[in-house]
Amino acid sequence: MTTGWEAAVEAQIRSAQERGEFDNLPGAGKPIPGRDMPYDEGWWIRSFMEREQIPSDLLLPTPLQLRRRIEQLPAELRDLPTEDAVRSYVAALNTEVVAWLRTPTGPRVVVRPVNVDDAVRRWRADRERAAPAVTAPEAPRAASARPRRRWRWWRR
Repeated sequence: MTTGWEAAVEAQIRSAQERGEFDNLPGAGKPIPGRDMPYDEGWWIRSFMEREQIPSDLLLPTPLQLRRRIEQLPAELRDLPTEDAVRSYVAALNTEVVAWLRTPTGPRVVVRPVNVDDAVRRWRADRERAAPAVTAPEAPRAASARPRRRWRWWRR
């Protein structure tokens, strides 16, 4: 029975070849990518992540993901428009940290909640540093031009 099934499949393949359905397929006549590389058991997950553009951070255990998010917090907060948005973002992150601390899974990594006031202070300092760069510098006045005299309208 197996031979009859295999014969039917081979007959379909042969008829498709005769019709030319396998001609001009993408990658035809090209070497198989990665053939010269040593065998890697995780090749399929790497190719999937590259193809779908999935960040590799998602493969990390929860405590390491939280640590990475805490390290990248200043860059994440920089784009937020208001102090309330900063506070709510940090509060949401702290909620995730506390949830992990209640039932820790994965490797034992020290993860602590973020101080909201320190994060807001740092956000303000970053915005103050960035504010002068946003304003356009004044054009220098010509040395020969005299400053314009201001009239004092309240005097007679």
